[in-house]
Amino acid sequence: MTSSASELAHRLGEHAEAVCREYLWNGHRSGNYWMVGDVRNTRGRSMHVRLKAVGGKAAGKWVDESSGEYGDLLDVIEQSCGLVDFREVADEARRFLAMPLPPPQPLGVQRQPAAARSSPEAARRLFAMSQPIAGTLAERYLAGRGILLSAHERALRFHPGCYYRDLVTGETQTHPALIAAVTNLHGQITGLQRTWLDPSGQGKAHLTDPRRSLGDLLGNGIWLGRQPGAPVPAMAAGEGFETMASLKVVMPALPVAAATSANHLAGLSFPAGCRRLYIAADADAAGRHGIERLSQRAGEAGILALVLRPQLGDFNDDLRHLGPAHLAAWLSDQLVPEDARLFLPPG
Repeated sequence: MTSSASELAHRLGEHAEAVCREYLWNGHRSGNYWMVGDVRNTRGRSMHVRLKAVGGKAAGKWVDESSGEYGDLLDVIEQSCGLVDFREVADEARRFLAMPLPPPQPLGVQRQPAAARSSPEAARRLFAMSQPIAGTLAERYLAGRGILLSAHERALRFHPGCYYRDLVTGETQTHPALIAAVTNLHGQITGLQRTWLDPSGQGKAHLTDPRRSLGDLLGNGIWLGRQPGAPVPAMAAGEGFETMASLKVVMPALPVAAATSANHLAGLSFPAGCRRLYIAADADAAGRHGIERLSQRAGEAGILALVLRPQLGDFNDDLRHLGPAHLAAWLSDQLVPEDARLFLPPG
């Protein structure tokens, strides 16, 4: 450990209980220890953090009796925030300690590639430390958008203090966030999308870009209602998560995938047995390239591709302003009759 890291760990140890309350909020104090499930802030009691120095043993050191892992409070910040690059860990520690950030690195100094900080492993780690959305701010946010999904949708989670970095100023903050898993056709998490939320429950957080994705996204998507390995005769795909979740509200049995961007929509992979693909369009033409390219690829694979068009700006606008019954009726004429009977509620 470098002297800088040692100094930060020591400073954090002087405020060990405050650090635990900030980053290990699923735990509780017991005597001179903070008890929690693990360093990723899981509920439980197998990990304990020493809160005050005793007999030459430093404050802030922790041991997980279940896994055998051990470390200091820098490890707690790294794991609980889902960070990979030590510079980000150190910046977050300085933010917590109200210490000034170091000056920007001069040109020519090699930094860890962004791909490592946005790796599938980082996505899996952050998803694992998040919690189901039931009863959380994320569920209230979705309900406010008219999106009421089945409790069996396991692609969605909530993190009450997800790390956010301003890409212009370098300032770091934490905000509650809706976490959506991006998976491949085998159901493996390859990335995720974070939507930072306003703690008041009034929509997204007031940030420059309150929605960001990370990980391996090309070919993969945020899948709702699909069992990995099961045949998918018909499906719907689109760019935005809320657009696709809105279609899922009125067609709960139809598997849908959100590709997170127009470019990623163009490269979405098709599940085995797919015969019909419904592509959700917005009223504007911003995602036209992705729709056209995906339609072309579907045709080359022998899949019938049909474009679904909303009445308003997008399907979430339709759901919120016109209602689910009106949206279902609007979609009925755009689906193949067989799929309309199968996926839409009786008229």
